[in-house]
Amino acid sequence: MTAAQLPPVAPEVTATLVEELSPRLRKRLDAAVTKLGARPTHRDGDTVTIAVDEETDLRMHAPGGVVATADALTCGCLLAPACVHRAAAACAAPAADPAPEPAGQEAPSEAGSAPHADGTASESSGPAPESITPAPYGTASAPDSTTPAPDATAFTPPDNTSAPDVASPAQRVAADAVWSAAAAVLEAGVEGAGAVAQAALLRAAHTARLQHLPRAAGATLSVVTLLRAARAGDPSYRTPDLVTALAELLGTAHRVGTASGAELAAVRGRARRPYSPDGSLRLYGLFTEPVVTDSGHGGARTWVAGSDGRLYTVGDVAPGGVGRALGVADRAVRLGESALTHRELGRAGLAVSGATVSPDGRLGAGKGVKAVTARGAAWTEPPLAALWETPPLQQAVRALRATSRYADPDAGGSDLLFLDVELRGAVRDPGGTCLLASCDGGIAVRLTVADDDPALAHRDNLMLLATAPGTRLRIIGRLLPALHPRLALLACSHPTGEGTIDLGFDRLRRADLPVPDAPVHPAPPEPGDSGAHSPLHLLERRVEQTVPAGRAALGMLGDVSAEARRLRRAGLPTAAGLLAALCASAARRERDAFGRLLPADTDGFATHWLAAARYTSAVSESLCAAAWEPRPEPAVTG
Repeated sequence: MTAAQLPPVAPEVTATLVEELSPRLRKRLDAAVTKLGARPTHRDGDTVTIAVDEETDLRMHAPGGVVATADALTCGCLLAPACVHRAAAACAAPAADPAPEPAGQEAPSEAGSAPHADGTASESSGPAPESITPAPYGTASAPDSTTPAPDATAFTPPDNTSAPDVASPAQRVAADAVWSAAAAVLEAGVEGAGAVAQAALLRAAHTARLQHLPRAAGATLSVVTLLRAARAGDPSYRTPDLVTALAELLGTAHRVGTASGAELAAVRGRARRPYSPDGSLRLYGLFTEPVVTDSGHGGARTWVAGSDGRLYTVGDVAPGGVGRALGVADRAVRLGESALTHRELGRAGLAVSGATVSPDGRLGAGKGVKAVTARGAAWTEPPLAALWETPPLQQAVRALRATSRYADPDAGGSDLLFLDVELRGAVRDPGGTCLLASCDGGIAVRLTVADDDPALAHRDNLMLLATAPGTRLRIIGRLLPALHPRLALLACSHPTGEGTIDLGFDRLRRADLPVPDAPVHPAPPEPGDSGAHSPLHLLERRVEQTVPAGRAALGMLGDVSAEARRLRRAGLPTAAGLLAALCASAARRERDAFGRLLPADTDGFATHWLAAARYTSAVSESLCAAAWEPRPEPAVTG
């Protein structure tokens, strides 16, 4: 049995079932979850049956696809309903998205549409939480780098006299519960954050939703999902993802009590993605990319640009994986009366009236939207040509605002870069072979595949382009934050100059290259990349080490003064101070008058960890931006 075979369970149901267990059964809960995960299941309509043993069945009734009450889980064992099996089944199942906020209560949200797995929204769907990330945490120190990180400056506390809208006492209590549950996870680490700790998070998420804090509720569910993936050994799990989710959750919970006015509205978040009217739009297709997620969803996303250069997307993503992605590309887009497929729209145009647009540029497909096919434009023609005229550094800074781990979800913006490059050949990188290219300003850019799935054309196209050094192309890529310029290559002009190539769908042939049998000369890595030898990783690895192992493991490190001195010598005194404070907080345990150890200061440790996590993110973004600065041309000697 896998979690995907079970119906989602409402967070409050899981929390209630775990809270009702006796202390003895709570100790057995994690083992029960593991044991139940190995048992066979059977689905019959809205009911899923789990064979607990040869004589006992557990039933999960999910009308509407969600287990919404505790009574919907029934067990046939002798101890039911006070048995461990009901709670174990709830903990093994996915956590359901929060339900709409209670009717009749005012909530700071707008009508909109729910995102699919990739965030592509459909206006006809019901309310669901956004994929949420908080704005920069106000108490983190500013980066030491002389290049400022976008949106990473210190936060000035608002003047409550001019912005009277502040969090209610009940909202502050709910935020404190979220903070405490997240801090307990940080204290215990992944190994110690079992079903009981996850239930505390789910209870906090439910309380936050009831107090109109959908941003905190959604962030809490993200942490629970990642914890379960980590404990289950899911191959798609990455520790940095959980680091970001925990920092996001702690930062959001902290800011509820300190924010006011417009900042508080952003911290509260929206229960549903808002789509606002945008009148009539003249759109020009750019390219189409496949979307394949770790959760088994697949589809396509087509990028278009308006007459003013603003970017929009039209997506179609649903369960189905890579096979669905390949099929959707040739299906008609869901927008008005247009009969264009996604791949056709990537090279054509649309005239849209009654358009609705989300803050991040997703086009809504409501009943009032009308769209008809129109003439497109080449990448070398206006208005598209203007996208390639912005200097690479400015494009990178703009993209960083969108890709930041803690970007404001309503800030908009795109993570795409539009560059004119000359290919230099393949180069080996710690992450695998990539294609080295140079662009304006003497910047060496590493181009990588956007998706390694062999059913998609990304890898084959990149390797073929690597055999044609000297070829000049106009490309579109997605910024990959790193200490050197790095893009996931998505589309390019055809090497012959005729048309464009969607690198995930279209397959280049050797005959398409200007020099068919050009020999491969591996390009040397570019020396002197900004930040390439930064010792920031000394702090980053301690931040990441805490998440799987917990505070105790960090407290056993001992003296970190050598690492702190190295950070100071590199011009990162703030990083040195944060490292020393974090490790000292992890090791600190006070004793009472009788010499007995007092409980650890989980709040204090969480505060130090959060400051370090936000700081490392800000400095990494700053170093990434600095790497895109133009290189001075070498002096010519006579």
